[in-house]
Amino acid sequence: MENDPKTAPEESEEVAANAKETAATEEEVSEEITKLLEDARSKADEHWENLLRLHAEMDNLGKRHARELENAHRFALDNFVRELLQVWDSLELGYSAARDDKADVAKLREGTELTLKLFGDVMSKFGVERIDPTGEPFNPEFHQAMTVQPRDDMEPNHVASVIQKGVSLNGRLVRPAMVIVSQAT
Repeated sequence: MENDPKTAPEESEEVAANAKETAATEEEVSEEITKLLEDARSKADEHWENLLRLHAEMDNLGKRHARELENAHRFALDNFVRELLQVWDSLELGYSAARDDKADVAKLREGTELTLKLFGDVMSKFGVERIDPTGEPFNPEFHQAMTVQPRDDMEPNHVASVIQKGVSLNGRLVRPAMVIVSQAT
């Protein structure tokens, strides 16, 4: 046989070398897998910590917003009350002046008019408006008809007079105007 038959010791050395190479490769692969696994665990731990931190931040944000909302509700009328205090003071001064036996009625009227104007200005500042529909067509969305009155001097179904003015807050009806509605004669 011309083929170069390997002898048993040579084959044995080759198998041993292959086994060493395979073992070395398996060890490298094992080390690589271990390294990748450690990296993945490290990233997972980092992501978990970030998740916990974000969860805590969201919880704190929710609590802070709840506190701010509670304070907003609690102190919403603060500015309104501050503005009304001057009206209250003016009313007390007028009442005190009216108790005097020698009070000048003309001055009391003037003071009352100024106080009423001040009150109207404060209410307007906060979006409260009076509804005075005298002469306007009757509108059941804003007017409450108390009675009808035959009238020759105005068109039917119009507001002839106002018993009590209506009130709106920022365009939303708070109280309809109580009115007398004209009727054809």
